[in-house]
Amino acid sequence: MAARGRRRNIRGRNIREWPEEERPRERLLTKGEGALSDSELLAIILRTGDAVGGLSAVELARNLLRRSGGLKGLDTMTATGLVKTKGIGPAKAAQVKAAVELGRRMQSGRLRRGRGFSSSNEVAEHFLPYLRGLRKEVFKILLLDARNRMIREETVSEGSLTASIVHPREVFKAAVEESAASVILVHNHPTGDPTPSKEDRAITRQLVKAGEIMNIKVLDHIIVGDGVYLSFADQGLL
Repeated sequence: MAARGRRRNIRGRNIREWPEEERPRERLLTKGEGALSDSELLAIILRTGDAVGGLSAVELARNLLRRSGGLKGLDTMTATGLVKTKGIGPAKAAQVKAAVELGRRMQSGRLRRGRGFSSSNEVAEHFLPYLRGLRKEVFKILLLDARNRMIREETVSEGSLTASIVHPREVFKAAVEESAASVILVHNHPTGDPTPSKEDRAITRQLVKAGEIMNIKVLDHIIVGDGVYLSFADQGLL
């Protein structure tokens, strides 16, 4: 109760005027990042509050989280959308988006040449952090050698909210250049539902047939949703 009372009393004041044990940065250093709330962690990224509005960095962070609908909303909001929050300018928006992107990259990691894949889950675990939450469809392929080891990852197309336009020529161009033995197709559904559409099924059949002609096997087509995925191979849809 005493701690809550202190926090109410310091509302609106510059964080530098707060008792040292209540300042987010100092609390992180002494108690660890796990002890901080989402708004306190975000306040450290924002660094300063809104002097004109009389808000501390923590209060500004709370407002931003409230407007975005939480951390997930920060992931999907663009920098342009962030600056519509009072007290958030281009610099603060850039800081937030940079932090979000670092977190995404840390989760997905980097696929290294020569890495092998033995299941759809291994592929999905890499792409889920990157593709979930995107507002447009992105179509990617993994180029694999004869031992199912990665040669490289390629972005084939980026589309609209509901569709990405994919042509077999674009998909297999890189595969031919790299002498790939097989490919794995990956794309996202901005709606969050990975259920394949009629168009998804049609383009998959088209790509499988094209691959057979070129002697490049399509091993799987993985659709990424909001924290979930669907594998054509696992579902027997190839």
